Amino acid sequence: MFKLLIRAVAYRLQERALSGLKPITRRLFQRIAADAHARRPLGVVSVRKLEAGAVLIREWNGVQHTVVVLENGFRYRGQRYRSLSELARLITGSRLSGPLFFGLKNRTEALGDGAH
Repeated sequence: MFKLLIRAVAYRLQERALSGLKPITRRLFQRIAADAHARRPLGVVSVRKLEAGAVLIREWNGVQHTVVVLENGFRYRGQRYRSLSELARLITGSRLSGPLFFGLKNRTEALGDGAH
């Protein structure tokens, strides 16, 4: 109980120092609360949009792999690739979810998408 109180106070101090939640996060929480109150199924999907020019860095077996996001795909070691999954397969040698491999999706989200 004491640990929970400490976490609540710490969160409140952090919220004050950093001006609270972003408006988009606040709206998401309000939508979730409204759906729960109306007993509608909760359908929250995490969306991480990659913009051209973004750089993804992933270490695999002691080797750092750097991928640049393009308008229509990805650049890795001077070559263009259509998908992150194609790159994950190239790097690991096995069929993996590219977004999962590069940390853009967590395992729970991947399982929810039917990837078992």
